[in-house]
Amino acid sequence: MLVDTHCHLTYDDLAPRIDDVLARAAAAGVRRCITIATSIADARKAIDLVRTHSQVWMAAGIHPHEAGRATAEDVAALRDLHEGRFDGSPQAGRLVAVGETGLDFHYDFAPRDRQEDVFRSQLHMACDVGRPVIIHARKSEALVCDILAEYPALRDRVVFHCFSGGPDLARRIIDSGWWVSFTGVVTFANADEIRESAKAAPADRFMVETDAPYLSPIPVRKVRPCEPAFVRHTAEFLANLRGVPLETLARQTTGNAERFFGLPRSRS
Repeated sequence: MLVDTHCHLTYDDLAPRIDDVLARAAAAGVRRCITIATSIADARKAIDLVRTHSQVWMAAGIHPHEAGRATAEDVAALRDLHEGRFDGSPQAGRLVAVGETGLDFHYDFAPRDRQEDVFRSQLHMACDVGRPVIIHARKSEALVCDILAEYPALRDRVVFHCFSGGPDLARRIIDSGWWVSFTGVVTFANADEIRESAKAAPADRFMVETDAPYLSPIPVRKVRPCEPAFVRHTAEFLANLRGVPLETLARQTTGNAERFFGLPRSRS
């Protein structure tokens, strides 16, 4: 059994056919998904989804792309959600993480100082509510690591989603007590450095994800949209890369997801 630890099931490419998407995931052995809300409006959609689909959990944050549009009221509403005061808050246990949050200096859709302010507010929140944090870092990894180092309470509670760096960055992250998660990008032809990181990642410190509806892995690279079912291709690739059976890698990454996000223990 596999867990897609990062997908966007509320996005328009997937939401209208969510039952079929989840059925295909289950048929591929992907029995649980964590849908990631990137704004307050998106969080409301995610709440509705986890209420009606028992195989879905959620995370909620303000993505760096959204930081420029996020108001003080949005940041306050996010805290209300994580502290259980939000109108329609999901039942206990369905909200499992803060994020995704971080810094994106590739697109720079929001001013960098505003991105950092919104990022830090979510790190403070995660410390207060005791939830792990899902990190988005693009062209900003060194600064993100420097900022995270200011929050020792989050040691062992941070994952760099869609990890796309080389072994040196991976080593800094792991040595700091944080985690990495791999998408289909690790299967791409130009991903040699990411593959080196994936080979070296400790078995108890990495997870798998799709980032659906984006980043379809080889051999379904041309299939759009990406779906949670495709995380099986990434897991198969990583198992071969690391020289272990798929069953071993699935057991390791599922156990890691359960431990990191506080998901119920799987029965098989």
